[in-house]
Amino acid sequence: MKAAELALKYLEVFFSGENLDELKSLLADNFSFAGPFYQFSSADSYINSLQADPPKGMKYEIIKLFEDKNSACIIYQFTKENVSTPMAQLFETENGKLNKIVLIFDSKDFE
Repeated sequence: MKAAELALKYLEVFFSGENLDELKSLLADNFSFAGPFYQFSSADSYINSLQADPPKGMKYEIIKLFEDKNSACIIYQFTKENVSTPMAQLFETENGKLNKIVLIFDSKDFE
């Protein structure tokens, strides 16, 4: 899969809050995640965290998608309960899997 295809599949699985084990087929062994609230340095620790507290009641609407050979960036409007804020995620790939995700948003919207 190309970087954008991997990123879109990731968002589909993540925002469904179900079948989070599907992420294992998308994430590389050397996967890392960095965002304003959480950081992970392995696919297993990231997936375990999501399974312990599954993402629920959230929606997203894609604003823009950019892609080059080994990465994709998706900017979207995130909505959950009384919060609606733009978010951007940078997805880097290696050997057909996601090896790094960086999530960017203004955390003050969640205060």
